[in-house]
Amino acid sequence: MRMACRGTLSINSKPFNQRLRQRLRTVRKPLQLAWEGVLETEVRQRGVTGRRVRSADKRRWTLSALMVGWLGVFWVGPLQAVNISDDAHLGVASCASSVCHGKLEAQVGKNVWLNEYRIWSTEDRHHRAYQTLLNDTSKRIATNLGLPNAHEAKICLDCHADNVPANKRGPKFQMADGVGCEACHGGGERWVESHREPGVTHADNIARGMYPTEDSSERARLCLSCHMGTKDQFTTHRIMGAGHPRLVFELESFTANQPAHYEVDEDYLKRKGSVVGFGLWLTGQIAAAQNYLGMLQSDLLSSAGIAPEFSLYDCHSCHHAMTEQRWGGLRLKQGLAPGGLRLQDNHMLMLRSVGEAVGGSEAAALDALVRKLLIAGQTGYAQTRSAAAELSAWVGARKGTWLQREFSVAEIKRIRKAIARQGADGQLNDFAAAEQAFYGIESLSYYVNDIDSVGPAVDKIFATLEDDSKFSAASFRAACSAALKTL
Repeated sequence: MRMACRGTLSINSKPFNQRLRQRLRTVRKPLQLAWEGVLETEVRQRGVTGRRVRSADKRRWTLSALMVGWLGVFWVGPLQAVNISDDAHLGVASCASSVCHGKLEAQVGKNVWLNEYRIWSTEDRHHRAYQTLLNDTSKRIATNLGLPNAHEAKICLDCHADNVPANKRGPKFQMADGVGCEACHGGGERWVESHREPGVTHADNIARGMYPTEDSSERARLCLSCHMGTKDQFTTHRIMGAGHPRLVFELESFTANQPAHYEVDEDYLKRKGSVVGFGLWLTGQIAAAQNYLGMLQSDLLSSAGIAPEFSLYDCHSCHHAMTEQRWGGLRLKQGLAPGGLRLQDNHMLMLRSVGEAVGGSEAAALDALVRKLLIAGQTGYAQTRSAAAELSAWVGARKGTWLQREFSVAEIKRIRKAIARQGADGQLNDFAAAEQAFYGIESLSYYVNDIDSVGPAVDKIFATLEDDSKFSAASFRAACSAALKTL
């Protein structure tokens, strides 16, 4: 059996999203955070985020952020803030009536459920994104940043609301709606009426300004613009120092755990197609890597004054217990100086596992480019931008090869094993890399459908990541070593 990264999903007894939705409704129990009203897919207090819970495992799962897509195979420049369209945003109320998307229950025999507003308003924490800005924690962050009010500050509203210019807000638009319909689907000025008319196609809607969220790369690009950031819209080290949590993202896991307000059935596939499972994971890793490398090529790196923008570096290379000696192994081989700032490489390390499984010189070529980038990050801005551009071009080229090829189940299992082997060999000693490894191992286990048999080993990896302040690289290595016996 072979699985393509792109294409359609086989239809079994139940549509994919129906099975997914049933699983999440019955077992998903989000942890109540001290920061009440926190955006579910953005912020976490501690520990790995967005963890799926199997029905046999009633453990609660914790929370956090991000999505991205490619901008073209040879794109090497920084990602700009995504322009959802220049059309007016009419407001959530324009979609919420009982004759539109505000019905109490999903409607049978329709090509959409028509209860999307209720799902968003009762289950999706994007609905509460603006309200988060009113709590005590947000007020403290604003005070620390010298801002009058978080709920009025552009740097907060750009991601906690649909912050379009005032002249693009329709009569029903309300900033307090948070991240509403048009924040993701685009301003409805030209399509909100026509999209329900008979004979109007999805392509017609896109042409009129609807955002193509069904395209995994475009969906990821949109989500990453907040959940990782862009050169113009970024959670800087100053903002995190003021109290904002670290952001993290993995496309497949966060897509699976997002309360879906659509169903991938035969009608959906006919109109829009679908990318799921391994394809989403790989798309997300490539996209996140390119988004990060794009920011390194921008002025953001040198925007903080005499020091570089620290949030572009690996947080946990500095923020870990002084008593835990992590230096050595991979970092020594890379020629890095101990005690120096180290750029992030967690998404590149996941791509290395794909390169190892694909074979040839892919993994070695990636290793050389990553090493060049990390050394440049301890050398100078010009060298860093040059190395980031070179690595981004290499990653971008893999969109035309890896994302277009078919991967067999055996190959996907090899990728999963390669991730665990990196963990066991001490190549993923920092929390962010270990976190991505867990996401990858669990996502691919769901995709190849052996999560029940490998679940206990995956659980042990997860147990080492539940609290990043107590993360032990040695414990993570041991859990990965044990997992290699069953993966």
